[in-house]
Amino acid sequence: MDPHTIETWACTYHGLHDGTKVTIKAARDDSRPEPYGWTCTCGESRRSSSYYDCDRSALRHAYPERTLRDRLRQWAAGLRIRRTR
Repeated sequence: MDPHTIETWACTYHGLHDGTKVTIKAARDDSRPEPYGWTCTCGESRRSSSYYDCDRSALRHAYPERTLRDRLRQWAAGLRIRRTR
């Protein structure tokens, strides 16, 4: 691959913030020190040096109520219900 080539990665997420629909657009820009970033229609934006950090951050922003802790808590509650039956 040519080292002067700028690759563009783009992704769009849709979510809710307090009942308001938002759209998050993520993109890659090789002209910046942190090439990966996203912006939300609510006005928030973030930059990252890693694709995975950017992707995770954008998903957490789009779905704030569904963090890993929330999913683990829900899974554990399901186990407790099954044991008591």
